[in-house]
Amino acid sequence: MELSLYKKTNIFYMAKLYTSKKLATPKMLPKKETISFLLNYSKALSIVKVGNMTFETIAN
Repeated sequence: MELSLYKKTNIFYMAKLYTSKKLATPKMLPKKETISFLLNYSKALSIVKVGNMTFETIAN
């Protein structure tokens, strides 16, 4: 079974798209607000295990 020209072209472009190397990946850094939110959330979170159950509570 032979592929149509359209399918051959699509396969070629998809392969070209996914095999090209990026020249440089941008360095992604979180905002200060994000760090602050995560730290405050982790401070307020408490996890209590009772038997085979786990309870998570957030103290605001």
